[in-house]
Amino acid sequence: MARIHLFEFEDQQWFPKHIRNYMTDFLQFTSNLFDFYKTTIPILKKGLDSIDSHQIIDLASGGGGGWLKLSEHLARELPEVKVHLTDYYPNAAAFNRTQAISPAVFTYSKEPINALDVPVNLKGLRTQFLSFHHFKKKDGIQILQNAVDANNPIAIFEAQQRSIGDLIKFFFSPINVALVTPFIRPFTLGRIVFTYLIPIVPACTWWDGLVSVLRTYSKKELTDMIETVADSDRFDWEVDFVKNGPIKIHYLLGVPNKS
Repeated sequence: MARIHLFEFEDQQWFPKHIRNYMTDFLQFTSNLFDFYKTTIPILKKGLDSIDSHQIIDLASGGGGGWLKLSEHLARELPEVKVHLTDYYPNAAAFNRTQAISPAVFTYSKEPINALDVPVNLKGLRTQFLSFHHFKKKDGIQILQNAVDANNPIAIFEAQQRSIGDLIKFFFSPINVALVTPFIRPFTLGRIVFTYLIPIVPACTWWDGLVSVLRTYSKKELTDMIETVADSDRFDWEVDFVKNGPIKIHYLLGVPNKS
């Protein structure tokens, strides 16, 4: 299946902020509820060990993804771990709620942070969960290049691949949105209105989910991107997957080598 870079509503500057936030709140809720990323802990530790650091800079965080559950697992082995949440369209309300739950772990940037050009003061293991597919190939290469230039390790994770099976799985996402929305906190009337009465949230989540599958990079495409990065030989790279039950979490890890 060829990669198709169609538009996603979440990427559009004109897209209403509150609708985008309802969508990223849904993704955060489900990621934590089902603990999607717990099997990525060894990969995250490898990235942190490569620079002897406990600082994670999460890029394109959306509403914070699965970091609440993931940080609990990580803190058992690395009690001093810190996670800084960032996004080009920051969901500051969600970031603030995450920080309030675990203030010793989480900080966040209120201002937009571009994953292609991360500020030099944000140092640590760079991570992206379920967001790398948002970027076109040249921008994806620039994300990797920026990490290499800054000598910061980078770990990228996707929970889907381009396949008929994943298209079918995401086809039913509006049902999931409708089922879990009553449990998402804080309760807001707008979330109810735009989920059930005017179903913009499930419709846009459905479209963005299907497009995410079509946009996701294959292992070969990621490997080709790495080879395009200048001075890529300064890093050691892995492109593989880990399993969490029936779910495959595909990842790219790049860490500064010791040579």
